[in-house]
Amino acid sequence: MGLIDCRDERKAKFLRLAGPEAMFSIVTYTDGHFDGVDALWREAFPNDTAWNVAKTSIPEKLKVQPDLLLVAVESGSVVGSIMAGYDGHRGWISRIAVGKSSQRQGIGEALIQEAERRLAALGCIKVNLQVVASNAAVLGFYQSLGYGVEERISMSKRLP
Repeated sequence: MGLIDCRDERKAKFLRLAGPEAMFSIVTYTDGHFDGVDALWREAFPNDTAWNVAKTSIPEKLKVQPDLLLVAVESGSVVGSIMAGYDGHRGWISRIAVGKSSQRQGIGEALIQEAERRLAALGCIKVNLQVVASNAAVLGFYQSLGYGVEERISMSKRLP
């Protein structure tokens, strides 16, 4: 799976959001993107847990559905990333990040739309995502993309 070039006229919505000087591409993650994603996640998730950091999460993700780990690249630099997954029943979006200096340019929307496209191609009909309470400011962004709050209690358990 390849590339979204936001200079493409079919992607004019993203071009308008990004402006003529800011052009980015959405590509499948490769090992050459590691340092950029690591730096991006450190900026976006400064108080992250050890099991979510790039050196732990990325190798595990590459074992399962590596085509669902995407990066946004602008001028050779990673400016955004998204990790998605599909369990045969539901899709999940997690670890979406856009660098602070690259926000409000359509990058997050493009990442989500490409992840959704790839999930749909696998047969996914519903996508879930979770937002930590301390990051509730992003709810409006997700709602603008059609996501709604579902009343759930989220529980988890760390396995040894």
